[in-house]
Amino acid sequence: MMNMVTHTSVDLDRARTVLAALREGWLEALGDAPSASWAPLHAAMASAEHANGWFAPSEVRHAAETWCTALEDEAIESWLEGLTVPEGEAQPVTVGLVLAGNIPFVGVHDLLCAVVSCHRVRVKPSRDDARLTEALIQGWAAACPGIGEQIEIVERLDGFDAVIATGSRNSGRYFQHYFSKVPHIIRGQRTSVAVLDGSETHEQMQALSQDIFRYFGLGCRNVTQVFVPRDFDLDRLFAAFVEWTHLGDHHRYHNNYTYHKALWLMEAVDLLENGFVLLKEDPQWVSPVGALHYQRYDDLADVEAKLDAGADEIQCRVGTGGLPFGRAQHPGLTDYADGVNTMAFLLGLGR
Repeated sequence: MMNMVTHTSVDLDRARTVLAALREGWLEALGDAPSASWAPLHAAMASAEHANGWFAPSEVRHAAETWCTALEDEAIESWLEGLTVPEGEAQPVTVGLVLAGNIPFVGVHDLLCAVVSCHRVRVKPSRDDARLTEALIQGWAAACPGIGEQIEIVERLDGFDAVIATGSRNSGRYFQHYFSKVPHIIRGQRTSVAVLDGSETHEQMQALSQDIFRYFGLGCRNVTQVFVPRDFDLDRLFAAFVEWTHLGDHHRYHNNYTYHKALWLMEAVDLLENGFVLLKEDPQWVSPVGALHYQRYDDLADVEAKLDAGADEIQCRVGTGGLPFGRAQHPGLTDYADGVNTMAFLLGLGR
């Protein structure tokens, strides 16, 4: 068995510096008077909705604020202390990143992991998130010497030794084929679930609404399936969702809502709705934008069996047996997508 030591391939001082600089950049971009280095990110965040109608100012701000929290000094130190890599020297390789664009800054964790692991990075942003990603990298490079030489933004990914690619279920199959000859992490579509036991307070239900509606439900950490006890009153959910009524005024969200409402009514599907979300009893893990699937249960053991069977479809779980309500959209540095340790993968390259 390979002997393991800690931090042999990670420059800890540099990692602390570049991650702290990234946090400072977001803080500046969230303010009114960013420095010259971070002014482009400030501008990109302010105009993101013009390039992508799903990137409402409130959602872009939430994403940036979440990263500011994830990159606090104590969180960075805890993450770095937990890194373990194979013994011996490693040679930097070129890592290609194919980023998703479903929510603002969704590819940042892969990006910072690649930077901290000291590899060369070639980034292909999603066109849905390209402007934010490019502005972030531009600011980071201006604030930290060496970042600009380490990261290259490309329109077409080539010249790579390893790949981390994120996309839909269909693109995931394509990625598996296209990148099969190099070390890779391929991510397809996942979603998240909530499990209620009926004892939840109104405040906890309001927190659950954050897990459901943040980013218009487009993220893999958004809850799209809720398990409730057989006698659970679904009006409790509607009462807790009131603060999200404004979603009905968002044209893209509203179009999805009205389309599925009309479709399901024509199919005589039983629905409950409140003007901006459709509650549909359905075992499918993923619900469309503007809808929320639910399942009733008699025995929690039955829920656990379903969750075990669908483990490859689920990103995270909130409520009974999972994260606290309201925490799904606040991932930290140790929350690796799909449960695959990105840093372990990267630190094992070049050996």
